[in-house]
Amino acid sequence: MRDFIQAATEKTAGLARQTMLYAGNAFDRVFRSASMVQAGQTPFETLHTDGLVSLRYYPPLQEDFIELDGITIPVERSSHRTPVVIVPPLAVNMLIYDLFPQRSLVRFLRAKGFEAYLIDWGTPTRAHSHYNLHTYVAELLPAALNRVREHSGQQELSLHGWSLGGMFTLFYSALSKDQNVHNAIVLGSPVDSHASGVLGLLNQRLADVAGFIRKRTGFRIHDLRPHWFHSPGWVNTIGFKLTNPVGSFMGYWELIIRLGDREFVTNHATTSAFLDRMVAYPGGVVQDTVVRIWIDNQLSRGTVQIGDAEAQLANVNANLFAVAGSEDTMVTPAAAKRLMDHVSSLDKTFRVTQGGHMGILAGSKAPNESWLEIAEWLAERSD
Repeated sequence: MRDFIQAATEKTAGLARQTMLYAGNAFDRVFRSASMVQAGQTPFETLHTDGLVSLRYYPPLQEDFIELDGITIPVERSSHRTPVVIVPPLAVNMLIYDLFPQRSLVRFLRAKGFEAYLIDWGTPTRAHSHYNLHTYVAELLPAALNRVREHSGQQELSLHGWSLGGMFTLFYSALSKDQNVHNAIVLGSPVDSHASGVLGLLNQRLADVAGFIRKRTGFRIHDLRPHWFHSPGWVNTIGFKLTNPVGSFMGYWELIIRLGDREFVTNHATTSAFLDRMVAYPGGVVQDTVVRIWIDNQLSRGTVQIGDAEAQLANVNANLFAVAGSEDTMVTPAAAKRLMDHVSSLDKTFRVTQGGHMGILAGSKAPNESWLEIAEWLAERSD
């Protein structure tokens, strides 16, 4: 009898502890999620800001080693000659590049001996609705690159662009014919938007409808004010999650069943800090993207209209490393690979790695799938 009572008491105590653990993790996740977020811990200096766009510089790391998802990497004390400039897409916050201490792209690049800069596009408001592709590609991006050159003392640069950031990298190189863009890393950037799976089929139907309307009425989307196309951050968050609704639902379902795992709950809060805090798209960029990238699919023919000028992908001759995700429903490998047909780069590599649109940049498999190879590729072309 005594043993039975003791066993029952221990079981009750264990259930009580587990219940308290679940309740504590649930409370922290809902009401104190900011305190759980691990992102944004790598120190940086703001070299310049105009009130919207700012330029970050990540100084050398102080430690001798960093952990990269279970891999110990020694910190290189000598720097490669060619700096790396991260060109982010719009709509995202910069936490994605410094998501976890053990999975931070900027931290990894510094450990590998690269001078690392990042352009933060800031948070556009409706006052910036007139900003279009030309604003970013022909005005803001060149100004940021000039400041990188002034700070680093180097003319040759490596540009790293994910999603729309990769397109900015290509558009800038094509439009400016900047011969000092020595290396370009492009991840998850569509060149043939009509070949991108289900979204590609939707874009084709959208093109058919737009063509019919243009022919019958002469109406074009650019006839409207950009103000009407301003896309708030919360809309972009919902839109991004709807590209993989099952994955989004399963993420929250897994959170429920793993509430007792503090590390998992912390990781979920950190990832959500990025996904749930997306920022606005300026209306002019939305207009240009919908018409020139989605409907007219100009890039599939190797050109794109930027303002009143045409940018030819044939003008891109930097060493090129392009990545597509095998599970990316936004930009399928078929949509991304067309880039190889249009650029003039003699040194060009195309890889399909595991992961979706976000996963190829900062997912748990990204370090082994692409970061290490990209760092080695860059090192061979940066001195």
